[in-house]
Amino acid sequence: MATTPATAVPHDYPTFGLPSGSIRGILSVLICSFFWIVLLWPANLALTVPLGHFFLLTLVFMAFASHPLQGAKTHLLPWLMRVIFVGGSALVVGLAIWNNTSLTAARLTPDVGEISQWPVLLGCLAGGFGFALFLRFVFGRHHHLFLTIRAWVGTVAMLLLFVETILQFLVLPVMADKNLGALNIWEGILIAVVAAYFGSRA
Repeated sequence: MATTPATAVPHDYPTFGLPSGSIRGILSVLICSFFWIVLLWPANLALTVPLGHFFLLTLVFMAFASHPLQGAKTHLLPWLMRVIFVGGSALVVGLAIWNNTSLTAARLTPDVGEISQWPVLLGCLAGGFGFALFLRFVFGRHHHLFLTIRAWVGTVAMLLLFVETILQFLVLPVMADKNLGALNIWEGILIAVVAAYFGSRA
């Protein structure tokens, strides 16, 4: 009598071969580290967090609430990343409040002139996240093309966050004239790409 073959469990190909949750952890550390730099920046220099980074911060909470796949639970890296971005944030915020509570509050308050941008930034966040979910629905979670796209999006997201840090702390402070329109477009692209990776892993 013929037997029905057992259904093979689809194999997942994580970005860079790292355990599930590692890339989200690295992205979360990059997002949080931006706030760390702002809070530790010299007090005599005016600096605030761009509004878009508060939208990125919502993705960090998703990374902390998500659960790695069964095979990744034995790996240290995803949990180490969580300890770094949670413990590091608590340490830096506590130190900043201890040193200067009013300065900490001021630096964590978005620029009033940027508040009007929140619908666009929210649209970039939802659009990137939703588009990744749509691709996963169309191709399937374990389709080779979807896995390739997901890996590239994760790589580009890390590069963009790294470039954003350099841009905000090293380039823009020495620029006399800033193209606000280009900066707004850049911020929207950054949010959409990072959100897309989190959406692909949701």
